[in-house]
Amino acid sequence: MDTICYEAYKNLYINLTNRCSGDCIFCIRNFADGVHGYNLRLSTEPSIDEVIEVLEKQDLSKYEEIVFAGLGEPTLRFEVVLAVTHWLKNRHLKVRLNTNGHVALLNPEKNVILELKNVGIDFISVSLNAESEEKYNELCRPIHKNAYRVVLNFIKGARKAGIDIRVTVVNMFKIDVDNCKKLAEKLDSEFHVRALYESANNEIY
Repeated sequence: MDTICYEAYKNLYINLTNRCSGDCIFCIRNFADGVHGYNLRLSTEPSIDEVIEVLEKQDLSKYEEIVFAGLGEPTLRFEVVLAVTHWLKNRHLKVRLNTNGHVALLNPEKNVILELKNVGIDFISVSLNAESEEKYNELCRPIHKNAYRVVLNFIKGARKAGIDIRVTVVNMFKIDVDNCKKLAEKLDSEFHVRALYESANNEIY
């Protein structure tokens, strides 16, 4: 059975896809099949109904957050994120999205920030991982051009819309953590440094 939901850090995580719009040099996908003892490789991507069916079997009240974060970029399945968030918010649960911030590139026909705001997303954690576009392209290897600027604009737009945002970076020698922190402050966002082993664009914690 594929692992659609898994537990860690008093949270429940939702694994929607193994696909990603980047190929970070430190991504856990390059070294392992999952985290916390869970195999997150999917044979097929779960539908909205399949995700909800799994969630219905859980005691969701015991979790601090329900988090979209697995072995890929959740917003590649933006409609699923929106639909499942709507279902969760109807049950008064706190919902977080862990993302690489490429959502506007992946869903160009949508006003992604407005849709996330309207569905009631509580918190977004964005993996920035670089203090400059040049460094970002070297480390994160996005498939889309101008991805770094799109990520910055997404963070700015989400904050302007009133969504709580955290910017994260991996603690590795190639990343200037101090300058990333200053950038996060300019973006009016929380800042978090995660250990290299936490890896991946979706920093699973």
